[in-house]
Amino acid sequence: MKRRFLTVSAALVAATALTGCSRLAGSEGGPRKVTLWLMKGSASDEFITRFTDSFEKEHPGIDLEVKIQEWNGIGKKVDAVLDGKSTESADVIEVGNTQVAQYVENGGIEELTLEGLREWGSKDWLRGLSDPGTIDGAQYGVPWYAANRVVIYNKDLFANAGVKALPKNRQEWIQATQKLDKGDQQGIYLPGQNWYVLAGFVWDEGGELAVETSGQWVGTLDDEKALAGMEFYKQLQALGDGPKGADEETPPQSEVFARGQVAQIIAPPSQAAAIEAANPALKGKIGFFPIPGKTSDKVGSVFTGGSDLIIPERTRDRRGAVDVITALVSEKWQTELARTMSYVPNKTTLAHVVQGNEGAATMAPGAAQGRATPKSARWAEVEAKNPIKPFMTAVLTGQDPKQAARTASEEISKVLGSDH
Repeated sequence: MKRRFLTVSAALVAATALTGCSRLAGSEGGPRKVTLWLMKGSASDEFITRFTDSFEKEHPGIDLEVKIQEWNGIGKKVDAVLDGKSTESADVIEVGNTQVAQYVENGGIEELTLEGLREWGSKDWLRGLSDPGTIDGAQYGVPWYAANRVVIYNKDLFANAGVKALPKNRQEWIQATQKLDKGDQQGIYLPGQNWYVLAGFVWDEGGELAVETSGQWVGTLDDEKALAGMEFYKQLQALGDGPKGADEETPPQSEVFARGQVAQIIAPPSQAAAIEAANPALKGKIGFFPIPGKTSDKVGSVFTGGSDLIIPERTRDRRGAVDVITALVSEKWQTELARTMSYVPNKTTLAHVVQGNEGAATMAPGAAQGRATPKSARWAEVEAKNPIKPFMTAVLTGQDPKQAARTASEEISKVLGSDH
């Protein structure tokens, strides 16, 4: 999401300032300004305007300023705010759910464990959002919204192949995909390096990408359970012509699907819009179903993408920042955001609010048991080098899986164990 910087400032609301907190901005009179950083594309302009107006009406002593930030380069900007070296300030910041550990290690984030328990219903939070925000038992990142991958399918191709019932488990999925993979038609387009999809298969087998033992992180792709996940990936990937040495963006898989000869891809439901834009003839012919699990009683594990909210220790107004988060994670605004942006709400108990949205409703079962990447502050560096991708290609091209996995695991361990 590399887009142009945009700032949305709320209108000033004249009110008497609240007192009694050691960190209140504007405590000598006039409204207190609370600044919220949101990422470009996370919420629509309309949502931001309605939320700001509502919040200021309910909190007449606060002027809420919303600043929209670019994902590109955001890490350095957030670190600068957290360590007090920035010319800008923020009281609440949206961050990627897997970024929290890195920011916590660098320091400067408020702990929000008690607020989570008392005010925000943390017991019902999606694990894929809450776990990455929890470090050593303390909550720093507050789940805001989630999105995850599902199977996007071509209804006409399913009907033509005689696939009447959507698959509920892996065996049914393989059988249906075998029927769909014929002639110039691909049963599934699964590029060889879609490691987010592989992670779900590994978790389904009880494996992990990496584990922490006695304070030391080590890669575990060479574990038998992780290798079983890779073996299923290989079996599924063979039922199409996805490139073994490329990921889902090379080329964009939505473009491949839009050509009309691919029965399935694994992607967030939001890609349906890109597919229909590329090929309007597919409008109304695209369907969704959760990634099947090993058995019919449980959908497949998925990587949970999405965002958490953090409060810098240097906030000028902690109470105001907490109030902003309280509003953003309330049922009212979680419902508004989910319906507006086709997200999954931050709680399992709110999954029902997206029932009218086919794509979001299909994500919800997976999100309820979704996972995130290992909670190491170094994990972003693993993704930058990404030894998982060449491991996958090696296995798909016939190399020894155990040896390829061992090489990748050693590289993961090396990166995660590095000192800064």
